[in-house]
Amino acid sequence: MSGELSGRVAIVTGGASGIGAASAALLSGAGAIVIVADLEEPTDGAWRFVQHDVTSEESWKALLSDVLAREGRLDVLVNNAGISGGPGSIESTDTELWQKVQAVNSEGVFLGCRTAIQGMKQAGPAKPQPGGSIVNISSVAGLQAGAGGLAYTASKGAVRLLTKSVALYCAEKKYGIRCNSVHPGGVDTPIFDGLYQLVGRESGKALLDARHPIGRMAEPSELAEVVLWLASDRSSFVTGAEITADGGLTTGLMRRQPFVAS
Repeated sequence: MSGELSGRVAIVTGGASGIGAASAALLSGAGAIVIVADLEEPTDGAWRFVQHDVTSEESWKALLSDVLAREGRLDVLVNNAGISGGPGSIESTDTELWQKVQAVNSEGVFLGCRTAIQGMKQAGPAKPQPGGSIVNISSVAGLQAGAGGLAYTASKGAVRLLTKSVALYCAEKKYGIRCNSVHPGGVDTPIFDGLYQLVGRESGKALLDARHPIGRMAEPSELAEVVLWLASDRSSFVTGAEITADGGLTTGLMRRQPFVAS
């Protein structure tokens, strides 16, 4: 809905591509001032870019300080930045890879939530009432495990319950801050580039499409619509929820193979 986020300020991590870029575009289109926080600068978009490392506490502090100094408020955080971690099992996943995936996918979301709350609970000239919406991008892998994709699955499972804890805490404190998680199935984003390089894009996409009962992967814009809804007042009674948008992947017996990335 055009203009429904007019005057609000949103941070989107990992916003240079994929779900993050699509979310930044929709939030901006709805009237929000959008700050894309990523290690790499987006190639296009009508939003401000801030180079940001989600694994760094100091980077998060600097990002919040910058946003509050320039915009005077923070209303929305989309914790979207994430990495795959590959197909490793409990025996084949080395400690270095495990720690890297947890640092980005799990600790990055923890730091983002903690930092956003500090900004959102503040009222001031640019924001008479405290409050906001935190949207954490998890995965169907955070709902159902497989034998592979161990590091990714564990990190996305952590995001699911971290989200619920944050939601309950903010409700108890009466901060007016909602926190929800989104659990995509396969989304056609650069996270699958490794597979496409191995088997070719056409074959890889056909394989991923076939895993979904609906018959295809999602486009990033379809997940961005979920993000926009959670960021807006249309979801004002929704907090601590896990929103599954997976083309039926986790619905029943048609799911034949573990799914480890979104």
